[in-house]
Amino acid sequence: MPDHARQTAQAWWQAGVPAQVVTVLRTQGSAPREAGTRMVVSAQAVAGTIGGGHLELQAIARARQRLTEGNHAALHEQHFPLGPALGQCCGGAVTLGTQALSADVLAQWPPEPALFTLQLYGAGHVGRAIAHLLATLPCAVQWIDERDTEFPAEPGPPHIQRLCVEPVQAEVATAPPGSFYLVLTHRHDLDMAICETILARGDFAYLGLIGSATKRARFMHRFEQRGVPAHLLDRIVCPIGVPGITGKEPEQLAIAVVAQLLQVASSRLVSSFG
Repeated sequence: MPDHARQTAQAWWQAGVPAQVVTVLRTQGSAPREAGTRMVVSAQAVAGTIGGGHLELQAIARARQRLTEGNHAALHEQHFPLGPALGQCCGGAVTLGTQALSADVLAQWPPEPALFTLQLYGAGHVGRAIAHLLATLPCAVQWIDERDTEFPAEPGPPHIQRLCVEPVQAEVATAPPGSFYLVLTHRHDLDMAICETILARGDFAYLGLIGSATKRARFMHRFEQRGVPAHLLDRIVCPIGVPGITGKEPEQLAIAVVAQLLQVASSRLVSSFG
């Protein structure tokens, strides 16, 4: 999964580049980023973000001051009331910790958790556009198609696994419970077979099927004839994507779909803490 700040920190440590790691230790009220967020700062570059704005500029300046003063291993804490101290409108407060990049700091830097696990069926225009966006997000993806030639020639990121298999619906069984599924293959009969296999499991968190309201009605009728319970059919998302984006270009549809995946992932996170 993409974790650019952590990967950059590892690369800098291995290359002997002096750097400081800035961590959001605590937050109160409204804050740009949550506790545990990190960025790494060298004399010439920054990887990651603690929220941008004046807070981040102050944190970068403090980290670079520590770099010029020497390799300070001790953690330095600084508290920022965002409104009174920095003129930011968030209204909350943030406590930052700054310390030199080291092997111990790297060992205590946890990998970024996946927002969701997704099986993406179909490597056509829309599938490729969706995969392009997912390459930038912390998620775990199996991208599945029976046509190996449809995948892009260039290699993708390691968190997007490409699978050329047949029959593709057999891969449904390999997904963990609570997975997300997007079904957008080149054949309606194949879409039908994949969806029916997912519905048979019943433990999906999201099942999106590309197509129009007419396609949805046709599929629902066939699933009803095959005895699929109504409570599962009601959970199929078709058409896919957040409402209000009317463009049908693959890139626009991909943005709408990935936004919908993030909505579902966020709602599940809120529910788990609610």
